[in-house]
Amino acid sequence: MCRSYSGARLKVSVIIPVRNGGAPLRRCLGRVQSAQPRADEIVVVDDGSTDDSRRVAEQFGARVIAQPHPAGPAAARNAGARVTHGDILFFVDADVGIRPDAVRLVRETFQQSPEVAAVFGSYDDQPAEGNFLSQYKNLLHHYVHQTGKEEAATFWAGCGAVRREAFEKVGGFDAAKYPHASIEDIELGYRLRAAGYRIRLLRTLQGKHFKRWTFRSLLRADFCGRALPWSELALRNRPLPDDLNLRTGSRWSVALIWLLPLALAATRFSPWAWAAVSGCALALLLLNADAYLFFAEKRGVLFALGAIPWHWAYYFYSGAAFARKWLEFTCARFHPARP
Repeated sequence: MCRSYSGARLKVSVIIPVRNGGAPLRRCLGRVQSAQPRADEIVVVDDGSTDDSRRVAEQFGARVIAQPHPAGPAAARNAGARVTHGDILFFVDADVGIRPDAVRLVRETFQQSPEVAAVFGSYDDQPAEGNFLSQYKNLLHHYVHQTGKEEAATFWAGCGAVRREAFEKVGGFDAAKYPHASIEDIELGYRLRAAGYRIRLLRTLQGKHFKRWTFRSLLRADFCGRALPWSELALRNRPLPDDLNLRTGSRWSVALIWLLPLALAATRFSPWAWAAVSGCALALLLLNADAYLFFAEKRGVLFALGAIPWHWAYYFYSGAAFARKWLEFTCARFHPARP
């Protein structure tokens, strides 16, 4: 689906959407400037910042594009893509620090694999923030991406690149549907795959996440920003890909975590229900054993034990989001809106 670029040096344009980037933006731009070799151009799209993000970007020598009003990262990335001239659009979030070899990896992958239209990586296994939730959330992301299929069915714009030709062919990010940070990158990946393009998960392409997660920000991002819109997207794009967060083991885990409270409630009526409780808990542990062993390897047994209830809570509210969207779809199917 993509033209062959063998022999011609591919130009890489780094595009960074930002709104009130603060200190993480400085660290992000410092990492981008330190890449060897450097990108051919660096564009920062200021999405209505009220801090000094624009001045900071200019200090680092980036070209700054100012949005007339806040429109979300999808619109900001599209605006950056329109003004760049590179063959490759390398999207980097303003709170992510790429490794020195990132630009080289991106350019070489596209240069050597003309059939690949997009690549993406993961956060590294050394999150910048030391509080438990930041460590847990970013390590989980690292694990999920590092154990995903190389032939991917989706895309991630935190540290991911797309050939301009493919990006423009599918219409870029859907800024109308996603006016706020959400799953606009995942949805773009679905459209790329539907158009016949190939996407590669490049495990060596990694970036350090500078974001500090709190209970409130994690729940808001996971449930409102991801679980709900991703459930809607999944229901509209069946069959679901057996990969990353939608792999079969995760689906079974969602079912088991919802069976668990039912089994607990049943213990009031029959002591035999404890067998079901134990079975659900044991199955959840076994299905996710590799992830918990990964946590233990990286941060110790106590950290892994502390991560288990958070991981199970994630399955619980993800299931709640899917159930809500399924009910909405079912009601709309049998009771269509009147014109």
